[in-house]
Amino acid sequence: MPSNTIRTHIVISRRLVEEVDQAIGRRRRSKFFAEAVSEKLARMRRSQLAREAGGSLAHVDIPGWETSEAAVEWVRALRKADDERLQRILGES
Repeated sequence: MPSNTIRTHIVISRRLVEEVDQAIGRRRRSKFFAEAVSEKLARMRRSQLAREAGGSLAHVDIPGWETSEAAVEWVRALRKADDERLQRILGES
C-alpha cells in the first residue's frame, strides 16, 4: 500500500457493493470508491464556489446580458462564431 494511503472502515449497503463489483470488479473496488469520493468532493467545491460567486455581476453592466433573452442571443452568437471559425479551420486543413 502506498505511503499516502490509509485503510479505513466504511459501512455501505450490500447491494451497492455488489453493483460496484459487477461494474468494475472486486479487485478495483478501493480505487473506484476513492475516485468516486474525489469526484463528489470536487462537485461540492464547485457548487460552493458557484454559490459564493452568485450575484457577483449583479451590479456590473455587461453588454448582451441586459435580459435573459439578450443573454440567450449573446450565447447563440458566440456559438455561431465558434462554429464558423471551426469550419474555416477544418476547411483549410
